[in-house]
Amino acid sequence: MATPPVAGTVPSAAPIPQTVPAPASSSGGGALKAILIVVGVIIVVGVLAASSIGFFFWRMAHHSRIRNDSGNVSIETPFGSVQTTKDPQEAARNLGIDAYPGAEVLKEGSSSATFGGVRTASLSFETTDSVDKVCSFYKPKFPNAMIVTSQADQCSIVSNDHGNMITVSARTEGGKTKI
Repeated sequence: MATPPVAGTVPSAAPIPQTVPAPASSSGGGALKAILIVVGVIIVVGVLAASSIGFFFWRMAHHSRIRNDSGNVSIETPFGSVQTTKDPQEAARNLGIDAYPGAEVLKEGSSSATFGGVRTASLSFETTDSVDKVCSFYKPKFPNAMIVTSQADQCSIVSNDHGNMITVSARTEGGKTKI
C-alpha cells in the first residue's frame, strides 16, 4: 500500500539519467582562429605603415620651402635642397669651374642638389664655337683628368680633382655645340 504524501514534503522521483554532450569538433575552430589572428596582425601592420607614410609626407609638406626669384627656383626640405638658376656665373660657381666664354644657358638652365652631404650640380650651355674649341678651353683646366675622349663631333673630360667628380661633355647638335 502506498502512503499518501505528507504535506510539505516532496515526493521522491526516480533518478533522471544524465547525458553528457559530445565534445565539439575542434578541427575547424583552431584553423579559423589562426587565420583570424594572422588577418588581424596584417591589418594592424598595414594601419601602422599607412600612418607612418602619412606622417612622413605631412612633415615634408610642413617643413619644405619653395622660392621662385625670377626663374631661379630653390626647394629646401628636411633632407636637403635643390636649386636651379639661369645665371651662368652662379651656375659655374656652384660647380667650381669656369663657364665657357660667350656660352648661353639653355632653357633647362642649371641645377644643384644637396642631400645628406652629397652635392651634385649640372649646367647646360650652348655656343656657336666648335667642339674642338670648347675641349681646348677645358682640357688645360683638368690636367689630371682620368678620361679624355675626343671625336669629330663629341668630346668628354672626366676628372676627379680635389675630391670632386667633374664631367664636361660637349657635342654638336643642330649646328651648335652643347656643353
